[in-house]
Amino acid sequence: MGLIEKIFGTHSENELKRIYPIVDHIEALGSEMQVLSDEELRGKTQEFKKRLSEGETLDDILPEAYAVVREAATRVLGMRHYRVQLIGGIILHQGRIAEMKTGEGKTLVSTLPAYLNALDGQGVHIVTVNDYLAKRDAEWMGKVHEFLGLTVGVVLNSMDNEERRAAYNCDITYVTNNELGFDYLRDNMVVYKKQLVQRGLHFAVIDEVDSVLIDEARTPLIISGQSGKSTKLYEACDILARQLVRGEASGEFSKMNAILGEDIEETGDFIVNEKEKNINLTEDGVRKVEKFFHIDNLADAENLEIQHNIILALRAHYLMFRDQDYVVTPDNEVMIVDEFTGRIMPGRRYSDGLHQAIEAKEHVKVRRESKTLATITFQNLFNKFDKKCGMTGTALTEEKEFRDIYGMDVIEIPTNVPVQRVDLEDAVYKTKREKYEAVVEEVKRAHATGQPVLVGTITIEVSELLSKMLRKEGIQHNVLNAKYHELEAEIVADAGVHGAVTIATNMAGRGTDIKLDEDAKKAGGLKIIGTERHESRRIDNQLRGRSGRQGDPGESRFYISLEDDLMRLFGSERLMDVFNTLGVEDGEQIEHKMLSNAIEKAQKKIENNNFGIRKNLLEYDQVMNEQREIIYEERRQVLDGENMRDPIYHMITDYVENTVDRCISADQDSEEWDLTELEVSLKNTIPSLALPTKEDISGMQQKELKHLLKERAVKAYEAKEAEFPEPEHLRELERVVLLKVIDAKWMDHIDDMDQLRQGIGLQAYGQRDPLVEYKMLGYEMFGEMTNSITETTVRTLFHVRVEQKAEREQVAKVTGTNKDDSAVKAPKKREEKKIYPNDPCPCGSGKKYKQCCGRKAV
Repeated sequence: MGLIEKIFGTHSENELKRIYPIVDHIEALGSEMQVLSDEELRGKTQEFKKRLSEGETLDDILPEAYAVVREAATRVLGMRHYRVQLIGGIILHQGRIAEMKTGEGKTLVSTLPAYLNALDGQGVHIVTVNDYLAKRDAEWMGKVHEFLGLTVGVVLNSMDNEERRAAYNCDITYVTNNELGFDYLRDNMVVYKKQLVQRGLHFAVIDEVDSVLIDEARTPLIISGQSGKSTKLYEACDILARQLVRGEASGEFSKMNAILGEDIEETGDFIVNEKEKNINLTEDGVRKVEKFFHIDNLADAENLEIQHNIILALRAHYLMFRDQDYVVTPDNEVMIVDEFTGRIMPGRRYSDGLHQAIEAKEHVKVRRESKTLATITFQNLFNKFDKKCGMTGTALTEEKEFRDIYGMDVIEIPTNVPVQRVDLEDAVYKTKREKYEAVVEEVKRAHATGQPVLVGTITIEVSELLSKMLRKEGIQHNVLNAKYHELEAEIVADAGVHGAVTIATNMAGRGTDIKLDEDAKKAGGLKIIGTERHESRRIDNQLRGRSGRQGDPGESRFYISLEDDLMRLFGSERLMDVFNTLGVEDGEQIEHKMLSNAIEKAQKKIENNNFGIRKNLLEYDQVMNEQREIIYEERRQVLDGENMRDPIYHMITDYVENTVDRCISADQDSEEWDLTELEVSLKNTIPSLALPTKEDISGMQQKELKHLLKERAVKAYEAKEAEFPEPEHLRELERVVLLKVIDAKWMDHIDDMDQLRQGIGLQAYGQRDPLVEYKMLGYEMFGEMTNSITETTVRTLFHVRVEQKAEREQVAKVTGTNKDDSAVKAPKKREEKKIYPNDPCPCGSGKKYKQCCGRKAV
């Protein structure tokens, strides 16, 4: 804490001082609520709604509404909000992030702002990280809301559209971030209004807000369709990648070196920069690629795909590691391992062709690349809400990102009972082997006293290695590979039992409290052992926070080696010198403040780097977001059944104007005009247009020609309208055509923008800012797309026939998403009622089933 904060207090402390009087007011209303009958307490909901309709604000009724929820929770759940939970509820209503330590009851806190904000009838979304938590919280906390007369719904991965629609129409809807995002995208692909499942995005309460808005924000949501692209190029690039030689560079190569024209001595065919996770071909490497593919210049625009794919193949070999970043299943499928949770994510695929490159590397079937039909980042999705808030145990380290990107500040809320956990200095070893041996020895020592131990690992590989080592020592333990959330939650909940040893990948079982039994408390509480520092301090803090809930005893320590990736890539080289100077012997443990500081410095470096990556993603997506808003707004007008006659007439006149501009210069005299090109263009689109003769246009200016042609084009369309006995038939045809054209052109545009994004990095070598170039070219391409929509729509409508059916259909078949099946599917339900042996036989014989048809079945 700095000197200014010591004198004036932290931001959180100052903000809390303003909130304490509101909390005092809520607590003072407690006795008033306790004397109400259940019916009277429930009646408060209608009273609040009436007061809101008469002009009171949510802030006006907050103290009373929170006192009502507090009393309802006491009666329904036997849980009464602590004072700190009331503070958290106020912070959330204000649209901020409440940082509350693990075990402080964040789930109960959410009932307060959810109830209050549901009273205005616009709906509240409570967003969780997985289906298990969404279902659990809806059933558990939902009882409080239902008791008070509100409706509660939950959206699960396994649900159909009818079930989703019903859930979104409830006062309070529990949903995962992925389902919320994909439903938003799918709603903007439907062809009839009745197919929509969501209503507006009004107020979101985001549980584990750092996981949703920070960790998940690196990967946009993508809905895919089948692409016609061949997979042979991936296989060819994999063959070449195995022949290329990894080299070294004198210094670190970056785009800045290229811009400044600095020479860097390179060896080999390519350079791997592990820190920035990128790969660059050397001049020798470029020559080898050109020779392999028989091309003259790899940098030519037509060779961008080859350039992109060879880098992908090299990334697959040198930056993506089996059993760390992904696993290969027994049935030869490449599955991603989540870097933050260590969970295997069935159905999720790396984008930009990286997944195919890994499949080629592992010699499994390379699946065809998909075409992006719709996409959005979590940043842009959640910024669409009128108001949003979040809660987590660890957010302060990312406060700048929350503030800059989401407009939310972080308020640290004190714990209900002071934290008793002891956080020990990191134990540092020379090698990984020594570190793992020390971890096993520490587990043995704690286990002998009956103290429960939770060992946190970053990768599945390390959790399996430690499991093997513990088995050798005869220590019984559970390993969490986190495939099924419910099973995971049970194992995590049991991790606090006297003598329990649990190995878990980071964040596994998040959202579940570890409760200690009495013997475990006497033995010193839960002991946390971290086997490696994560790139993010926040993830380390989450692991630490598993211990010491509600004043429980506990202890935490991280075990580190100089061979760990974090130390190897980001730690100072002086650390090894320190070890050597101190004469550290093999297996000896070192604890030193300088080491801990060096580790934190390395983590801050990476956090800043990752923030840069996410900010960069957002800046690029901002271009698409503005365009997406325009397209989705146009689609919504069509879906709402608006009369599109006026927009169509605008399109016709715009098309005529654009065509005249393209064919005839405003500076030319009418005698110099070339009417042939103009006639071919216009007649191709508007066959019934009566074109002017040479005499008609004599002495005209371009402006007058435009006016004449626009008048005639409008008359031609009026004639087309007259062909239809029912005007509404043409109106619906207009809506059908518009939807079809907008969707087809937009999907192609997404693909084009994706290609542009992949190749834009080369602009840096021409001393131009890639983002500025991307924005300029992106707006240009959007303009071309809207002109194309106009021309295609006009041409189609002038060619429609009276007998043509007006049927809407999606232009592309959805084949999946980039996060398919990441939730556990619900078991299939039996279609018919089960018949038991002693039931009457359904054939109507009057006999028991086992003595009739049941006997035949056996």
